[in-house]
Amino acid sequence: MRKLASVQIIWDVQPIDGADKIEAISVLGWKCVAKKGEFKKYDLCVYFEVDSFLPIKPQFEFLRSGCYKNSELNGEGFLLRTRNFRGQVSQGLVLPISILDGIEPPNGEAWKTGDIVTEQLGVKKWEIAEVATGSGRIIGEFPLGIPKTDEIRVQAEPGLIEEFKGVPYYISTKMDGTSVTMYLIDGVFGVCSRNYEIADDETSPAWKLVHKRNFIEKIKIGAKAVGLKNLAVQGEFCGEGIQKNPLKLVTPAWYVFTLRDLDAGKRLGLRIMQDFCKAAELDMVPIEETGNDLPYKTVEELIERAKGKYSTGNLKEGIVIRPIEPIYSKILEGPLSMKVINNDYLLKQK
Repeated sequence: MRKLASVQIIWDVQPIDGADKIEAISVLGWKCVAKKGEFKKYDLCVYFEVDSFLPIKPQFEFLRSGCYKNSELNGEGFLLRTRNFRGQVSQGLVLPISILDGIEPPNGEAWKTGDIVTEQLGVKKWEIAEVATGSGRIIGEFPLGIPKTDEIRVQAEPGLIEEFKGVPYYISTKMDGTSVTMYLIDGVFGVCSRNYEIADDETSPAWKLVHKRNFIEKIKIGAKAVGLKNLAVQGEFCGEGIQKNPLKLVTPAWYVFTLRDLDAGKRLGLRIMQDFCKAAELDMVPIEETGNDLPYKTVEELIERAKGKYSTGNLKEGIVIRPIEPIYSKILEGPLSMKVINNDYLLKQK
């Protein structure tokens, strides 16, 4: 679960060229812009992540001119997006710890780094209705035992870089679409959008692609080839009408990025996923790089590595980094992985 609002430490304060009233603040692996002199190194603060939707309250009114939104799904509030101030990319919002005055810390103790204050401050995640992606008619919740697809950004947990030390890794292109999961459980085939299972009817572009490309039979063939019975295949569904179609696809496509063995309850490694996709004749996300030890040692190096374009010339969304064979992450309390979003893409998207 994302820590939309949490107590953190200011790790660094740096000037911004040509700016007299603002400066760059480092929190976790993020850079934010704040008023000059508002913070000093090692101050406690409250950090709000990008995509946080802050309520209409007096302490947030300074955001109105640039962040106010009103939608039927989310109501009124202030939406935090990636912004650019005098050439400095700002991702999120940093406010003084005094914003928590009057709110009782956990167990009555003092506020400490990592305390989540999302609910206390009334912060929610900005939601986009499922129908906005044309994903289909909802028939149920996400099937039990299949984790939803969501990679954490390295800026939110910079310690992940250390966990990759000495670990054989691969970097894949983050395709710009919407997540679609296909599963085979006890011979039953199903399709899910990012959050729900969807009906096999004409309202679902993903199901249309399943039938057009004969995915049910192909996934069964792939499963047999690698010795799996119950499995989930997760990928990015891309095409016209989805995220402005930066891949310029004439017909929809689905790019596999995860293969899960549901009987063993685990994500499978790169090699077996490649073997599965080859046997099933399914497209995979492009693999940009592999190696025995991740050479990018800082958040800044990874942000630079994430830049680039798709073959169409449009800015790519970013990259995803995973071990070639899954390993456990103490930070994530699950399989180690992280994503890095292309800042040029974020600014263009805004």
